[in-house]
Amino acid sequence: MTKNHIAIIGLSVMGSNLALNMADNNYKVAVYNRTTSVMEEMIKNSPHENIEGKTTIKELVDSLVKPRKFVIMVKAGAPVDAVIEQLLEYVQPGDIIIDGGNSFFKDTQRRYDYLLEKNIHFFGVGISGGEEGARRGPAIMPGGNEEAYKEIQPILEDISAKVNNIPCCSYTSTGGAGHYVKMVHNGIEYGDMQLISEAYTILKHLGNFSNEELQNIFEKWNSEELESYLIEITANIFKVKAPDATGYLIDKILDKSGQKGTGKWTTEQAVDLGIDISVISSALNARYMSSFKEERIKAEKEFGREPYELFADREQLIKQVKESLFTAKLIAYAQGFKLLQAAEKEYNWSFDYAQIAKIFRGGCIIQAKLLQNIIEAYNNNPTLENLIFDPFFKETILKNQQSLRDTVTLAIKNKVPVPSLTNAITYLDVYTTANSGANLIQAQRDYFGAHTFERTDKSGKFHYDWVGNNE
Repeated sequence: MTKNHIAIIGLSVMGSNLALNMADNNYKVAVYNRTTSVMEEMIKNSPHENIEGKTTIKELVDSLVKPRKFVIMVKAGAPVDAVIEQLLEYVQPGDIIIDGGNSFFKDTQRRYDYLLEKNIHFFGVGISGGEEGARRGPAIMPGGNEEAYKEIQPILEDISAKVNNIPCCSYTSTGGAGHYVKMVHNGIEYGDMQLISEAYTILKHLGNFSNEELQNIFEKWNSEELESYLIEITANIFKVKAPDATGYLIDKILDKSGQKGTGKWTTEQAVDLGIDISVISSALNARYMSSFKEERIKAEKEFGREPYELFADREQLIKQVKESLFTAKLIAYAQGFKLLQAAEKEYNWSFDYAQIAKIFRGGCIIQAKLLQNIIEAYNNNPTLENLIFDPFFKETILKNQQSLRDTVTLAIKNKVPVPSLTNAITYLDVYTTANSGANLIQAQRDYFGAHTFERTDKSGKFHYDWVGNNE
């Protein structure tokens, strides 16, 4: 009897679609779900000659070629640990356990270390692209033992998205690195989505553009430098009529946005590592604020809102918003990659940033034309301190920054909330200012807490008796 190449544990939509993707790529896949009826339903609804259902963990393990490979696709947290413990009753040294869910990278690192002691290889694999990506080709970010990665590399590369026949899958580094890269991907995604939302809000309220006009604007943008998956789907959204009412569906959707935690993790990591990812963090805060719908309605009544002042030159507004969006988008990506650099040092990883950008080019939510510019930036200078120093980034920001300033000013004057666009230009101003006001903060800290300060004219740490010498 021919043995199976790999096993999928957990047959929700993502797990099922990954199994079918692998089967389509000529891998024999054993599938298992704790609730057997779920597995049986999957086999019934999506029969495939390369997929075989198993009713027990032991049967699953026994059906695999060695080294045995398992992909866990269950809810993050305790369920992942529970499945690992079940597998440990049967696996042998050299076997490979993969967590393909959205696990927190520190949990992945803990599991990696725990299983390393038992000579079991554990991989935390970030998978982006949602249900359709899992079925047809996602972006894949594996982290674990580099030598053991060779055992799963063919499968992961075969099922991944392809750009110019190059797999959107590449080894990241050890331990929790893969899930960390996925976390940062999602953080950039938060920022990108919020920036697009703000551009839409400005065009809608200050340009008075209809949904038909917005659709045309975003469709045109998707053929230019803003070309990306998110711009493409945004254009598509404006086409859709509400199926159960007159008008467009977008106008019927309540303005309360959800989040599943990865944006929060990204922000927490930025705080821990001392990195400014303000565009991303402001996007997370905007989602939090959106949930207070009733309070926002009350606050608008209490504080009042004057009619929006329409921008006279609509074509100029389109150009200005486009340049603002692209510039802020560059800054959001720069912040995300800056966080990856800090994590590389903190956790002793070894990242290839050009390769990470290649992963993001297809199958994932933040796939965009500008990723090619990021690849070229790191190919030209692998130790680039910040993407804004790259010639393409620098020239684009210098050319467009006035549009971003004008757009933010226009929005603020009209009480149109643009937190992420505002944080983009603020980040640029802070980062490009050699002499800031932080000297006063250090003086204050030394005054009330003797925290010391450095001087511009001498080396070392200094404390001044502010109270005793205060006249």
